[in-house]
Order: sequence, then C-alpha cells, then structure tokens
Amino acid sequence: MKWARARASDQTEIVGVVADNMLHPRAALGSEASAGEPVALSDVSLLPPVVPGKFFGLWNNFKAAAEKAGNEHPSHPLYFFKADTSLAGHGDEVELPASAGRVIFEGELGIVIGQQCKNASPEEAEQAIFGYTCINDFTSLDILNADPSFPQWTRSKSFDGFGVVGPMIETDLAWQEATITVLVNGRERQSYPASDMILPPAEIVRLLSQDMTLNPGDLIACGTSLGARPVKAGMEVEVVIDGIGGVSVTLTAATDA
Repeated sequence: MKWARARASDQTEIVGVVADNMLHPRAALGSEASAGEPVALSDVSLLPPVVPGKFFGLWNNFKAAAEKAGNEHPSHPLYFFKADTSLAGHGDEVELPASAGRVIFEGELGIVIGQQCKNASPEEAEQAIFGYTCINDFTSLDILNADPSFPQWTRSKSFDGFGVVGPMIETDLAWQEATITVLVNGRERQSYPASDMILPPAEIVRLLSQDMTLNPGDLIACGTSLGARPVKAGMEVEVVIDGIGGVSVTLTAATDA
C-alpha cells in the first residue's frame, strides 16, 4: 500500500492512500478512517510523505563502500541528525548555498516509523516499521571536513532542502530485492542493491531504540553506497527505488541576499 501527503489547489494538506492514480484521504498517516472524497493525483502537488520528529542518517552501512574505504563493519548504527528544515519533496527546487561549496548527492532507502518503540525486541522493531521511502541526503563535503578537529555532520547535511524525501511511502516493500538508483539529468549515476546493507532495517530500528524512544513519523536514512557524486546548480537529481517510485528535485544557484 502506498501513502502520500499532498497539497490541494485550495492549499489544504491531504494525507492518504494512493490507488488507481487517486489519493484517498485518511484522518492521519496509517489511519483507516476516511477524511473525504478521493482526489486525482494530477490535481494535487506531492509533499514529503512524512514530517519527521527525528530525521536520522546512517554512515558506513553498506559492505561495498565500507570495504573500499577500509572501514570495519559497525555493530551499532553510526548516525547523525538532519534538521527538520532540511526537508524537501518531489518537484521542489533546492538552493545550493555558496557557503556549501562542493555538494554530493546520496541516494538512500528510508525507513518510516509507524509506532512508538523503546528497547524494542527484533519482533517489535519489525512491527514498528510503517514503510519505506526514497531519500536524497545531500551533503556539503567542504563543510563536513572543514575543521579537522570536528567533522560537521549536522551542518553539512542540514541546509534547507538537503533532505529530499518521497514521493510516497510503500508499506509492502520487499526491501531485500530493492535497488537504489540515482539519475542526474536523466543519466544513471548511482545504483546499488539494498541487500548489501550491513545492518538491515529491523536491526537499525532495534538498536536505535536502545538509544532513544522512536516515535511515529520518525525517519531513518539507511546510508548510501558507492557512486555518490558532486552536483551543481541546474541539475535535476532523482532517486528511484522500484516499488516506491522516484523523487526528483532541481538544484538552483544561491540567490543574492
């Protein structure tokens, strides 16, 4: 089942189930209660399908990338947070600030939490996963490594629009069979199997729940693999995962203050 969040022509926001190119409004994400008549997808603008309370990003969670870099496989997620204001959705324009310098894309599989969990068992962690979405974790390499005494993970990944999410949430995805692909101006630039993950989704959720309570709507980017590349203004960057769809944004140059 696919879930989406959208803005109607009257500027109201709708959350609901997508079927037959129609958005069927629901009272809330995951709710079975109807909240109105179906609306054609062509008549709405898609928004990020979830507004996370916590937006996690994982590092070093794919075997191929870890082996190329000579990194050990982590036994616990190595993570950072992205600001809530970094959120962007399908069709948005993302401004590249001059201060960001070199920026790379990172296509990733995203986990959406559906129920609160703390110190979850493996079974509880699996049940806490509402579904999966596409994420583009844009990163400023220049800022990340600017100060040798302190890698600036949060700053480098939290510029407005640097957390692209969408276009929908798929609740029935067989993630082990998924491939994460990134297209830049329509040309494939990154492609890798989700099955190469070091820590799989349920284990990520279980371990994170040992650190802090996970709440409905929290979002976890599972990390990226080989192939992340620099991008610049004027480029269209799309992350595609079969079974979910593709989330695309256009990069723009910084405007004068």
